[in-house]
Amino acid sequence: MRSASSTLRALLVVSCTLLAITSPIAQQKTVFTEQVYARINSIYGTEASENVAKWRQLVTELQSEDVDEKLYEINRFFNRFDFVDDLVHWQQKDYWATPIEFISTGAGDCEDYTIAKYFSLIELGISEDQLRLMYVTALELRQPHMVLAYYETPTSVPLVLDNINRRILPANKRRDLSPIYSFNGNGLWAAKAMGTGRKLRGSGPMKMWDDMVERLDRVMYGDKEE
Repeated sequence: MRSASSTLRALLVVSCTLLAITSPIAQQKTVFTEQVYARINSIYGTEASENVAKWRQLVTELQSEDVDEKLYEINRFFNRFDFVDDLVHWQQKDYWATPIEFISTGAGDCEDYTIAKYFSLIELGISEDQLRLMYVTALELRQPHMVLAYYETPTSVPLVLDNINRRILPANKRRDLSPIYSFNGNGLWAAKAMGTGRKLRGSGPMKMWDDMVERLDRVMYGDKEE
């Protein structure tokens, strides 16, 4: 979590170039090779590469399951990791970890849970249009927070995947959350009420997303000069 001012500053620079963040994950079925695991092992160790393999196995096993099962299992898988603030975990005020970094280190903050769930569900065949990463205020904690919202239809009340309340509940049952913004690879929304809002125009690429994709690319494909 972070201060409200830095949260809003980050959100205001999200653009439609977020589409780029899905491409490395979407290709993982074909590029998760021995070389990828070797790179994970060299950076984070054997246990980390084994945990990433467990994630890959779960994604494989869930391919033929219905949506509810996919949501439940992905939410459960990632919620078992420890919550650790970015300053403690990464020695940075704001750091958006890749799913591999999150799994390999076994910890992260609310953005990391949400990003990992988002990427996993996209790979499981859930349309990007049905998913939004949603910034909210956690009213009881009085802090900005991020959750993942799943929309069965464009007008449905979304289901909320969260690391605070681990039950998957409709947004109208989460009275402890007050929406601020939601976004996915197709744009940015100002949320006037949970699950609704008006689409905003992004103002340019977001450095934290770009950095995250670059780090993911290095693990998935190696350094360009290799």
